[in-house]
Amino acid sequence: MNNQNVYILEDRGILYINGADTKEFLQNLISNDINKVNENNSCFASLLTPQGKFLFAFIIVKHKSGYFIDCEKSQVEALFKQLSIYKLRSNVEIMNLSNEFVVAAISRKKFLEFKGVSDEIGNTIRYREDPVLLDPRNKDLGARLIINLEKLYLSLKKLQLKDDKVSTYYNLSHDLGVAQKDMNKLQNKIFGIECNFEELNGIDFKKGCYVGQENTARIKLKNKLSKRLLPIEIIKGKLIAGSSIKFGNIEIGKVLIDSEYPFALIKYLDDNFDDKNQFTCENAVIKIKIPHWIK
Repeated sequence: MNNQNVYILEDRGILYINGADTKEFLQNLISNDINKVNENNSCFASLLTPQGKFLFAFIIVKHKSGYFIDCEKSQVEALFKQLSIYKLRSNVEIMNLSNEFVVAAISRKKFLEFKGVSDEIGNTIRYREDPVLLDPRNKDLGARLIINLEKLYLSLKKLQLKDDKVSTYYNLSHDLGVAQKDMNKLQNKIFGIECNFEELNGIDFKKGCYVGQENTARIKLKNKLSKRLLPIEIIKGKLIAGSSIKFGNIEIGKVLIDSEYPFALIKYLDDNFDDKNQFTCENAVIKIKIPHWIK
C-alpha cells in the first residue's frame, strides 16, 4: 500500500450499539472478548450459528458510550436483524449508521506517523474524534479510519492522502489470504474456525460461553481442524461456486467464493494437497495459496 494513498471502502457498513447492557450483550454473542475493546484497542470478531458455522465477521471499535461494528455492507441489514433477535429485553440500542459513516483504509506506515500510536494489531487512536486503528486481523492490511462522511474529504486533505482504486486494497487482502468480499457465500457452509479466525485474532478460547463456542472449542482442542478457507489463483477458465476442486480424480476442496476475490474450503492436511500443484474444478485450472501467517 502506498504511503500517500487512501482507499474508500464504500462496501463496508457501520452499525452502532450502545445502552447499559451493551457489553454483556456482545460478550454473550461474539467469538472474541469484548473486554479487549477500549479507547486504545479494537478487535476482530464473528457471530456464529449455535453449531459454530459462520454467519458474520466484523471489526469492533469503541466509540463514545458504545461500539462501532464495521462489517461488509451487503451483510449489514442481516446482521442488524440477527442482533435484534438476540436483544430481547436487554437495554441495548442498535442503529445502522452506514449512510453517515464511511470506512477508509491507509497503509501501516502512514498509521505509524500519527502521534501516540503503537505498532500493535488493533491499536486505536482518535483523529478529529474519529477512530483510526491498525487492522486487528493482520498488520499488513494497514489501518482504517471510521469517519463521518461529512468530514471525510477535509480529513483526507489534512492528512495529505489521495484517493486510490479500492481494488488495490482488496488485491492486497486476497494476496494475504484474508477474505473480506462476498462473505454471505460462506454463511452456514463453513465453521468459523475454518475461516482462519484464530490466526486472524478473531477467536478467544479463554473467554466464557458465546454462540457456537462448544463446537469451535471442540475442533480446536481435539485437533480436528482439517479444512481451511484459502485463496484461489485462477490459471485459466472460470470458477463456479460449489464446484469440487480436484487433484487428478481426488477431491481436495470446494469453491465457495467465486467472484473477483475467490476462496475455497480446502482439505489442507490431505496427502493429495500441495500448494505447489495445479488443480482442476469444472471449467478452470487453479492454484491454492497458503498464507504465510497460517502455522
